[in-house]
Amino acid sequence: MSAASSPRSGVEEVTLPITGMTCASCVRRVENALVAVEGVDEAVVNLATDSATVHSMAALDRDALVAAVDAAGYGVLGDTGGDPVAAQLHERERAVERQRLRVRSLVALGFGWSIFLAMQINRWADLHWDKDALFITLFVVTTAVLLYAARDIYRIAWRVARHGAAEMNTLIALGVTAAYGYSVAATFAAGAFEEAGLKREVFFETALIIVGFVTLGRYLEARAKGQTSVAIQRLLRLRPSTARVLRGGREIEVPAAEIALAEEIVVRPGEQLPVDGEVTGGQSSVDESMLTGESLAVPKRPGERVFAGTLNGEGVLHFQATQVGEATILARVIGLVETAQASKAPVQRLADSIASIFVPIVIAIAAGTFVLWAVVGPDPALTFAVLNAVAVLVVACPCALGLATPTAVMVGTGKGAERGVLFRDAEALEWAQAITTAVFDKTGTLTSGQPRVSGVEALGGWDGAAVLRFAAAVEQGSEHALALAIRNAAAIAGTGVPPAVAFEAMPGRGARAVVEDRAVAVGNRRLIEEFAVEPASGAIARAEELASSGATPLYVVIDAEIRGLIAVADSIKPTAGAAIAGLRSLGVRTVLLTGDTRASGEAAAREVGIDEVIAEVLPADKVAAVERLQGAGETVAMVGDGINDAPALAQADVGIAMGGGTDVAIEAAQVTLMRDDPRGVLEAVEISRVTMRTIRQNLGWAFGYNLLLIPIAAGLAYPIFESVGSVPGGLEWLFGERGFFEPIVAAFAMMISSLSVMANSLRLQRWCSHDDPPPPAREPSAASLGRPVQEG
Repeated sequence: MSAASSPRSGVEEVTLPITGMTCASCVRRVENALVAVEGVDEAVVNLATDSATVHSMAALDRDALVAAVDAAGYGVLGDTGGDPVAAQLHERERAVERQRLRVRSLVALGFGWSIFLAMQINRWADLHWDKDALFITLFVVTTAVLLYAARDIYRIAWRVARHGAAEMNTLIALGVTAAYGYSVAATFAAGAFEEAGLKREVFFETALIIVGFVTLGRYLEARAKGQTSVAIQRLLRLRPSTARVLRGGREIEVPAAEIALAEEIVVRPGEQLPVDGEVTGGQSSVDESMLTGESLAVPKRPGERVFAGTLNGEGVLHFQATQVGEATILARVIGLVETAQASKAPVQRLADSIASIFVPIVIAIAAGTFVLWAVVGPDPALTFAVLNAVAVLVVACPCALGLATPTAVMVGTGKGAERGVLFRDAEALEWAQAITTAVFDKTGTLTSGQPRVSGVEALGGWDGAAVLRFAAAVEQGSEHALALAIRNAAAIAGTGVPPAVAFEAMPGRGARAVVEDRAVAVGNRRLIEEFAVEPASGAIARAEELASSGATPLYVVIDAEIRGLIAVADSIKPTAGAAIAGLRSLGVRTVLLTGDTRASGEAAAREVGIDEVIAEVLPADKVAAVERLQGAGETVAMVGDGINDAPALAQADVGIAMGGGTDVAIEAAQVTLMRDDPRGVLEAVEISRVTMRTIRQNLGWAFGYNLLLIPIAAGLAYPIFESVGSVPGGLEWLFGERGFFEPIVAAFAMMISSLSVMANSLRLQRWCSHDDPPPPAREPSAASLGRPVQEG
């Protein structure tokens, strides 16, 4: 794709689809080549996605990047420019390549095993075939098959060798060449073998079966890679190609890409929505599970938001386009998932470091193995020396090292996307598993975010309706959820709202204005303390009673005297308790961080089971609260949804933004929850932990496999079997008659190694956190607010 804006401001990003990569050594080579291009600040290459993501603070020249990749011995597919048709062509190219690998593997394995069986039959039946004629026939067949099936292996190995490097194809090419070359010599230099006292044997079938297993493994890997990106494929399929819009009073069908902002779109039952918008007519239920993970359809009426890719239910909807193209929520989700899947987790650094020297070390071990057994090996020493060296070259598997982390990251982030949990990158995925403390904002995070006035108490002889009237006048200039609750209550009570002037918002305290020539302020206890307002008799005690019941008490100050209390209640989300209990079961401590009174915060904490409350915190102090926890050695996740949570989200080790929150909060977070369900925090931690566990298993297998089998392939088992007299009959297929690892078995083991890593990563697709969430609680309607309680 072409240059695009990055989530990091001012950084240009280019993603290149790479061809020809087969192992972790390839990854390091491509990264080094790209970083060497002038202007490139960072290059991240992902073996699982066959892509490279390049970042720069300056403009990037795609042609220069392509040239660098080509010079390193690899290729780049054409630029899609964001065109879905071009992207489909790329996928078609990859499908053709997979089919080519499949056919080549079948041809190589078919001929290889046929030759192997023919040689065994000749040996068992003692058919006395003419050895010279047989060897020449096998030479012709093997040469033809290798030219077809091993062409790409040799081509890539040669391109890389021209630049003084080596990678997986180098190992395979050397191993196949050694087996094939030895067989050619035995075929056409019979005299030399006789003079040296060597037994004439050929291993043409070994060369073919090695190529067959390697190619089969790559075909299966390519198929498995497609399965790791199933989440992206599902998201891409959510985009409808056409849509019906109203133009000139007529309903016409147009390509979805041509929809303009503010156009009216008509969606019939069972159709997917093409863009984001606001419902202008009709009623229906929309299935948003593909974006949020919420299993139940969401009712939609005029004035409510709808999103691209979601599925309309039984009714016809008319809506106005508010976001189109790459600005839709679906496009942003796809972008986040693609970015996360292409990124590199910090844990991969170890694998990358080893991969950079892995292939040269294996070549050196193979060379040492050849020399050792050529000098001290049993007769025929040269034959065993060649076969052992081939086994070392073939059994080594840098592929497993290269695939261990990115495949698990792809499946883990994809699984998260299916559940409505979006990780910004692989680093966020890795950090989330280490969370020890989860800090929750209260309003809109643990509560519904739709507070309502539960009571109005007038003081000093004032009337409750008048108190509510003056408070609503001040709150006309505020967008805070509590201000909206007061305005709604005044509208229901029919008090009328006079104009206000000189409005001033006081973050963390309240707001003030001049109403009908009176100085009016509405806010919390910090407000009356700051302005040295003398509390009315019993006002503080009554406010504490309201707070202890879970309500938020707001003081109404008129001309420097407290004239009333307004109790605002916000219901706890029905799933909050389950989320907190789940986190506790994972050993994660929970903290409630709120600007409300301590009594109100503690009441909410008791209801959901939170461990600790940090109350009466100004927005600016939330960062300091997170820093104090980090200073105590905690790995902190901050969970919030508002603009005032953004600094704390950025400060936390892992910032988690609720999907119903503001764009500012989402931009500051490392994890975004697509639905307003606190259990998404639990799922984020669970997904991270199961993914990291899978990565550790993959890396353990990849390292353990190579550490165990390379020495065995080098002949480590020979002295053991020699000391006991012979190879047990059940192990002869593995170690032959003398205790040396069979090259054919080595090729099969190499294939199984990388496939084991892929299969282990794909197990994540079957992971399930818990049952689908229950239906969300209905938001309180205006009618449910009731009349304010008036007390003198």
